[in-house]
Amino acid sequence: MPDTKITTKEAIMMVVTVIVSHTIVSLPSTLLQNTKSATILNIVYVSILALIFAYLVYVLFKSFGGKDIIDISEYLGGKTLKTIVGIVLITYFITGSGILLRNFCEGLKIIYFPNTNISFIILVFIIAICITNTFEFSSNMKAISIFLPYVIFSVVLLFVGNIQNFSLQRMFPILGEGFVNTFITGIGNIVAFGGISCLYLLPPLLKEPEKFKKIALTSIAFSAVYILLCTSTILFMFSFFFNVDEALPLYTAASYIEFGTFFQRIDAIFLLIWMLEICCYLSLASQFSILSFKKIANLKYSKPFAFIIPLIIFGISLIPKTFADSRFLEDVVYKYIIIFVIFILGFLILLFANIKRKLKEGALK
Repeated sequence: MPDTKITTKEAIMMVVTVIVSHTIVSLPSTLLQNTKSATILNIVYVSILALIFAYLVYVLFKSFGGKDIIDISEYLGGKTLKTIVGIVLITYFITGSGILLRNFCEGLKIIYFPNTNISFIILVFIIAICITNTFEFSSNMKAISIFLPYVIFSVVLLFVGNIQNFSLQRMFPILGEGFVNTFITGIGNIVAFGGISCLYLLPPLLKEPEKFKKIALTSIAFSAVYILLCTSTILFMFSFFFNVDEALPLYTAASYIEFGTFFQRIDAIFLLIWMLEICCYLSLASQFSILSFKKIANLKYSKPFAFIIPLIIFGISLIPKTFADSRFLEDVVYKYIIIFVIFILGFLILLFANIKRKLKEGALK
């Protein structure tokens, strides 16, 4: 597990990878279903909120240099709170991984393997996670550094290559279903920035912890541009995505791209790149789960968990009986898990820990 510090660039890519992975699966269509034609305006709005939240997280972490949310939980409420928060984080990472893996594999099944049992497709990814978990944490960071730029390039290519298929009229009315849906209930779209969860565990892993602010703001800003690019592509191309659940909407957009006679059907190349990115995310979530368990159980060695955690993810991915069930888990259940873990629990722990610290400092004076 992570005994090697990671660079500022790797940390930024880590946060972006979590957000990108969910975008590959179904996030764009989910955002569009929530805010319709106002999605572009809504993304700009929630991106600003996410940047403000990331800055607040940085400010609250400043007083606890080098400690993560689990360490701070122990400071605030002792070993009991430390254990509870650790279990919540493990549940969050494992559940999110299982749901995302199931939805991605459902897309693969529909597109390429209609006659293959879904469990066999999922098992291929589980084996990949088990293998990558045997390497150092820094190795996964290097893999992310290699594959993420290709994923970003593929989405830029999606946007540019489909411009001729765009209908800008689909962004009107600009407020979609009204002000309330765009700016009040539409705040729920901030779950697109679930990668903020990485910030809670980053400080002890950084080579340059003093650059935590840069990591937090840069990763969220870059992710905001990426999400805007993805949703704009889907919005301008497919009005039916507002009403229809579709597997891998970005893949559907990729199937429309043609660059002359030779470069046709490049969607298969895109899908291969995205599969590698999903593997990086699953390994990252798995390793964060192992790290959290090591902390709350005070373990020195964690090799057995390199296989146990992926098997649990495998079990969770098989819980939904149908594709509709797995989409419900991602669009509704997992959405509220993100809101609770990242935007409520994590923030409150940091806030109250800072209050406790101020009170102690005041008492000493």
